[in-house]
Amino acid sequence: MYNVGLPSGKSLYQIQAERILRLQELAAHACGKRGTVPWYIMTSEHTRHTTDDFFARHGYFGLDASSVVLFEQEMLPCFDFEGKIILEKPNKFAAAPGGNGGLYRALLKEGVLADMDRRGIKYVHVFGVDNILVKVADPHFLGYCVAKGLECGNKVVQKTAPNEAVGVVCLVNGVWQVVEYSEILPETAQKHLPDGSLMFNAGNIANHFFTLDFLHHVCNDLEPQLKYHIAKKKIPHLDAAGHPVIPTKPNGIKMEKFVFDVFQFARKFAVWEVIRKDEFAPLKNADDAADDTPTTARRAIFDLHSRYIEAAGGSFVDQTDRALTNGHAEHVVCEISPLVSYAGEGLADIVQGKRFESPLSLTAAQETLSRL
Repeated sequence: MYNVGLPSGKSLYQIQAERILRLQELAAHACGKRGTVPWYIMTSEHTRHTTDDFFARHGYFGLDASSVVLFEQEMLPCFDFEGKIILEKPNKFAAAPGGNGGLYRALLKEGVLADMDRRGIKYVHVFGVDNILVKVADPHFLGYCVAKGLECGNKVVQKTAPNEAVGVVCLVNGVWQVVEYSEILPETAQKHLPDGSLMFNAGNIANHFFTLDFLHHVCNDLEPQLKYHIAKKKIPHLDAAGHPVIPTKPNGIKMEKFVFDVFQFARKFAVWEVIRKDEFAPLKNADDAADDTPTTARRAIFDLHSRYIEAAGGSFVDQTDRALTNGHAEHVVCEISPLVSYAGEGLADIVQGKRFESPLSLTAAQETLSRL
């Protein structure tokens, strides 16, 4: 729902919804018949109603309302460092979503698996909604996984540094797993290969493929085997006198399960490495942080879309019609509506041989913007 400050004013949800719409159009053109890509969005008790209202107010951004399904994950109590339950109010304990691994209990409990069965769905793309560059239902990634008969697939990027806050995909005792960044030993994270590259460099980006049969097996049979992970957090609470306290440093723990902990159960699994600047720019922090901010997310979109323009035969110039190259090009502001192009396709007829000044916005003829 967050507006990252793009020229269009689009939120992450609108961008992703429009990528689905474009993909449906591309699929209809390729296959000669129309289909629907259902979108299932996991929320919590804190976000369910606001998310539902947001989509309803914006007409589901052009998607069929019946194809946008919200469901809610369970909340788990929070504990202090002595193992005691933290109170949020005199009559209510502090609770938090149980991590993205809460997906599996929620799929079963909320009837999502049954809904997928009813729709005839066979394959599922799971991704984090905070990634502004995510290729929703990426046909190349999903197509590869289907062609190889995989039960589970996982996208990764090369880590930028040993201490980057992403999990690492690796073999642990012969089994594929993700070791979360908070759980990997510093000396292990620092290991390098003879060529100077990181030994453990496959950074997990919360972007997964599953067959529905595999999800049924996990949700019905294997989910209880998933272990809880401990996350030290700043948890609002009541002090001994019953006064509310907003902590400035971690004061307790939240129990979390991770979505990737099911990789160990897959009989056929693959890791798919993608180029970071093409597919991964998460929004996790405010602009006073160094990384993963609204500014870095916008810059990632502008960079990707300007490269789409150049690959299609267009170019950027300054106000004197001088070509922008090297350091100057990094200041280009360029936004292409997902309704125009999902991943750079179909642009040649629009931009080939043309010179553009920044800022550039390409929008579809039928487009009406939904603003917060």
